[in-house]
Amino acid sequence: MRCPYCGSLDTQVKDSRPTDDSSSIRRRRICPDCGGRFTTFERVQLRELTVLKRSGRRVPFDRDKLQQSVDVALRKRSVDPERVERMINGIVRQLESMSDGEVPSETVGELVMEGLKGLDDVAYVRFASVYKNFREARDFEEILGKLAEGETEDELPPPPKKKRAPSES
Repeated sequence: MRCPYCGSLDTQVKDSRPTDDSSSIRRRRICPDCGGRFTTFERVQLRELTVLKRSGRRVPFDRDKLQQSVDVALRKRSVDPERVERMINGIVRQLESMSDGEVPSETVGELVMEGLKGLDDVAYVRFASVYKNFREARDFEEILGKLAEGETEDELPPPPKKKRAPSES
């Protein structure tokens, strides 16, 4: 493992232990060259995943990007990090088991929305507002109304297809 401080390839593992949910191994490392200490995580990966974007592009699945999206939605919300980690692990396992390695980006978004709905309503609405590309206040009203009524994601309106005119900015 390369040292993030000096770039040396000769780092040593000082401590290894499973995470609380036993889905990964946490390793404390030290660099003998610069003395830098850092932590790495080792996870099981069943298969290489590729995300098929709406534009038709194919990009490698990035668990860290998924984590960042969820973290943005949960910013300043008091949700136990272990619950978030379990949700993300569950999403990744579902993605790995449901396909031949290629997953539409819509599937990833729907799984994240489903997971966030179970964790925190505010984070769910935040994520939905970006994912569904909300343009007006009534888009929020609709999702909040459906959330209050206990409706599922399948019953939410699709994202708008119209484009803004340059003068509306």
